[in-house]
Amino acid sequence: MKYLCALRDLLISLVASTIIIYAINIVASFGGADYEFSHGETFIVWILMAILVNNCLKK
Repeated sequence: MKYLCALRDLLISLVASTIIIYAINIVASFGGADYEFSHGETFIVWILMAILVNNCLKK
C-alpha cells in the first residue's frame, strides 16, 4: 500500500508542477516577457518543481 501512495504522490507532483510551470510562463507572457526554455532547462525546472510540490504534500 505504501507503493501506491508513493506513486499517487509522484503523479500528483509531476502533474501539478507541469501546470504551475505553464501558468507562470503564461502570466509572464501577458506581462510582455518572452521566455523560451530548451528541453534540458525545462526538464530541470520541472523536476525541481515536482520535488517542491512533493515536499508540500508531505505531512
